[in-house]
Amino acid sequence: MTLTADSAASTADGTPGLLSRDDFRAALENAIKGREAKNASFSKAWADGELTREHFARWAENHFHYVGPFADYLGYIYGNTPDKFTDAKDFTLQNMYEEELADIRHTDLLIRFGEACGTTRERIEDPENMNAVTRGLQSWCYAVAMREHFVVATAALVVGLESQVPSIYKKQIIPLRESYGFTEDEIEFFDLHITSDEVHGERGYQIVLDHADTPELQQRCLQYVRWGAEMRFSYTRALYDTYVAPTL
Repeated sequence: MTLTADSAASTADGTPGLLSRDDFRAALENAIKGREAKNASFSKAWADGELTREHFARWAENHFHYVGPFADYLGYIYGNTPDKFTDAKDFTLQNMYEEELADIRHTDLLIRFGEACGTTRERIEDPENMNAVTRGLQSWCYAVAMREHFVVATAALVVGLESQVPSIYKKQIIPLRESYGFTEDEIEFFDLHITSDEVHGERGYQIVLDHADTPELQQRCLQYVRWGAEMRFSYTRALYDTYVAPTL
């Protein structure tokens, strides 16, 4: 049986039934399809070598306020996870550690890239320099992390958002080297996340598959993965509309 995020096996009364592990995994993946941020206008312009360092500076100033609080989002999920779910708590704690305390803080690498593009740490850290859509994405991440069941929040933020990162950055890192002339040190942020977020994304999938154990939880996870993908696509498109389109 082939499933999308909008269809599922149904019980006799027409309500969605519990999906098998394989069908649920397929439905989670399908919830992202057609909404991938790698296909948004800013990502396409980036991959096609059409952007300038000034555009990348504006990206860094926005991206910091989306990913900078990621450990904070995870902290709320950790606090909402019952102690008996030790595997989920351990993953969330490890993810927080890697964002904030491992070899180098991920946001410091992002700031290094932004500085190479001509902006400053002060501008990047100043919330006045993010646009309204970025502010909405950040607020959505906080709201989901604080209010939703831990497995739904994991689906939204790790599956819907974080699992997309490797496919986005794999398309973007080559032109950063070959078209835009950045050094390996300047683009370490992207290289690191191609590897780390592939691991994080897959672990997020496993937690959702393991612990979304009712039809209701499965359907809410699918809804939030879809919404998360839509949020990231809209955020990425808004970067183009705000900073690139007016310069054409």
